[in-house]
Amino acid sequence: MSQPIRPDGVEARGSEPPVSEPPVSEPTKIIRIASMTRAMLEEVRQAPLDEAGRTRLLEVHQRTLGELAEVLSEDLREEFNEIFQPLTSSAPSESELRVAQAQLVGWLEGLFHGIQASLMSQQLAAQAQLAELRSRQLASPEKPDYGGVYL
Repeated sequence: MSQPIRPDGVEARGSEPPVSEPPVSEPTKIIRIASMTRAMLEEVRQAPLDEAGRTRLLEVHQRTLGELAEVLSEDLREEFNEIFQPLTSSAPSESELRVAQAQLVGWLEGLFHGIQASLMSQQLAAQAQLAELRSRQLASPEKPDYGGVYL
């Protein structure tokens, strides 16, 4: 079994890379929720809501927050719970709902940008590691093996 290679190209002996929890366990669910939330925010901006509409939007918003919390890693869930305070009114105003929806859309966009940045940095690190390994191979070519028997 091969040992993991550290960024400096040297194999790590007796150490396992830390196993980290993915930031999102179901990325497709997050994307669907984000799309729905953005569409709802646009809809709320377009037309005034009556009390029944505000109540329904509140129910959808609360359920959305619950669904999101289920698929986030522990550290993201902590951040999520700190940022998103439940709406206390049973029929919040349109402006309260718009702010809550906009906050959610903004947080989700930030989450997506963070994941993209993380993936890009991992890719760049892997490319740099590969380039270093290649340069080491070019710097020290293997000596030909003549079989060890001389005549």
